[in-house]
Amino acid sequence: MSSRKTIKSGIESMMFIWGEPLEVKDIADVFNIDKKEAYECCRELMEEYEQESRGIVIREVNKAFQFTTRPENLPYIERLCTPVRHRRLSQSALETLAIVAYRQPVTKGEIEAVRGIRCDRVMEGLVRKGLVREVGRSEAVGRPILYGTTDEFLKQFGFETIKELPEIKDIEGLLDEETDLAEASQDSVSLQQISLDDLSAEQGAQDEKPE
Repeated sequence: MSSRKTIKSGIESMMFIWGEPLEVKDIADVFNIDKKEAYECCRELMEEYEQESRGIVIREVNKAFQFTTRPENLPYIERLCTPVRHRRLSQSALETLAIVAYRQPVTKGEIEAVRGIRCDRVMEGLVRKGLVREVGRSEAVGRPILYGTTDEFLKQFGFETIKELPEIKDIEGLLDEETDLAEASQDSVSLQQISLDDLSAEQGAQDEKPE
């Protein structure tokens, strides 16, 4: 069996070549070790990079690991790569994405009930950007498609899992302070513009429903 040092060295090379988040199960298969040991090696490597304040850091996304640049070095990268291409979402896309994130799995009809307007084109855009995907079919009449967020969504907004989404009241507080929740992300998709009035009102209506 390969030594821990050899495994971590191999993981570094694999992540560098792979580009996309490298899943723990794939690492385990390559080294013929169990997933627990593969995960521990990735976390150790992640901590080593952080302790040494490397310009490259390792990010975990749903039990997968990927190289990214250190957020503090963004100004240097921008100077090197000027003009930097920013991918910003429209207000309607941000609102729709917030509903999907907090209500998933959710249908278009449920999203439209919250926002009060149709969302076909917005949803198509979110799916095309890889932020939203089909996750199944509802048992309701017509069996409409259910949607949920993707690992790309987690990457863009700096979350490891969907459980890290802030409480709605916390988001509103951060918005009042004009804080960008995605500032740690390399992409400049901003949550500052999200309006959660409809989502909060709809959630309040649900709380008032009798058992």
